[in-house]
Amino acid sequence: MPEISLAAIAELVGGEVKGKGERKILGAASFENAAESDITYAGNAAFLKQIHETRAGAVIVPRNWSAPADSEKYDYVLVDNPQLAFLKVLEIFCPSAKPECGISPNACIGKNPQFGKDIFIAHFAVIGNNVRIGDRVRIHANTVIGDNVVIGDDVLIDPNVTIFERCLIGSRVIIHAGAVIGSDGFGFVPDGEAYRKIPHVGIVQIDDDVEIGANVTVDRATFGKTHICRGVKTDNLVHIAHNVTVGENSILVAQVGISGSVTIGKHAVLAGQAGIAGHLSIGDNVTVGPQAGVVKSIADGEVISGSPGIPHKLWLRVQRIIPMLPEMKKKLAELEKKIAELTKTAE
Repeated sequence: MPEISLAAIAELVGGEVKGKGERKILGAASFENAAESDITYAGNAAFLKQIHETRAGAVIVPRNWSAPADSEKYDYVLVDNPQLAFLKVLEIFCPSAKPECGISPNACIGKNPQFGKDIFIAHFAVIGNNVRIGDRVRIHANTVIGDNVVIGDDVLIDPNVTIFERCLIGSRVIIHAGAVIGSDGFGFVPDGEAYRKIPHVGIVQIDDDVEIGANVTVDRATFGKTHICRGVKTDNLVHIAHNVTVGENSILVAQVGISGSVTIGKHAVLAGQAGIAGHLSIGDNVTVGPQAGVVKSIADGEVISGSPGIPHKLWLRVQRIIPMLPEMKKKLAELEKKIAELTKTAE
């Protein structure tokens, strides 16, 4: 187990020690479970209020935090972003396992492969014809890579992933178990009483530094491409339909459903179970709340809640009114009765 001084940790994370810089740290742990030899972090007001309750030997805290009067009893590292700093510390005490290299004899490799350096292909993976794979790529068991797929460097593909033909995967991409990239979109044309399938001849392009959650489906485009731009992160069980563009560094939380030909801007956040109707434009820095149903385009910077989606502040006002509706209905009925009586008397 590594041993590192608090001063060295502060230097690593660009922080400032308040307390004993010579303190030796042997591990990193959660706020609730840390021991005296561990370091933890308190990144928000709730944890900062409880900071005396942790048993950690040192705590990473916000740089602008006002320490309690008895702060000399504790050792801190002051940083701009405690959570990010803690992640860097975790890399010291919980380093990633060194990836394996080599191609299993049980893998099925097609014609004309182009493989980079230090790759790993596990048992029963299937690699199609004319596939290009970059350096340090890890492809786990039972994954299927279709013909003419291109994969960049430092990509991790977990078990049971399917990437269909001609799709493009950038560098430093993570695709979790069970994801399907490049399946046909949902498109049919009425033909009398039946439906005729629309061919989907486009591709999926996933740019660098994207993470795709488990059991996510990204449909190929009808023509052109479905495009997941740099830095996008999806939770599990997300569906992205044909010809969608998801802008850089956007977040899609579990069970989000995006219909065809939607354009989502940069730094958007779609919360759990949000649904987006087809052919809409979602602007930059938009937040769509959980279970919201979006049926019209959204301008940059808006926050939307409800179904159908409306501005979040208006939605909050509506939610306050809903519990009062039964009483309002009762009073309205009483007023209608009085008006009827007054009208009858006037006659």
